[in-house]
Amino acid sequence: MPIYEYGCEKCGNTTELMQKISDPAPEACPSCGETGSMSRLVSRSSFQLKGGGWYKDLYSSTKKSGGGESGGGSSSAA
Repeated sequence: MPIYEYGCEKCGNTTELMQKISDPAPEACPSCGETGSMSRLVSRSSFQLKGGGWYKDLYSSTKKSGGGESGGGSSSAA
């Protein structure tokens, strides 16, 4: 289950909750008790890819030696 961050519009308190994406926002702020003031915040992800690979340069990291064939064009003489 993912961890979501919620912020109170009244006091500015930030709270993290582990819940399903379909679960509603908390009813009340745990800090000030205001009901209906919590909204989901967009926060940074801790997911990071390391090393070389397709995500770095959009190509496979193993180089294949292909033939000299170039594609994508038709040669028509005018």
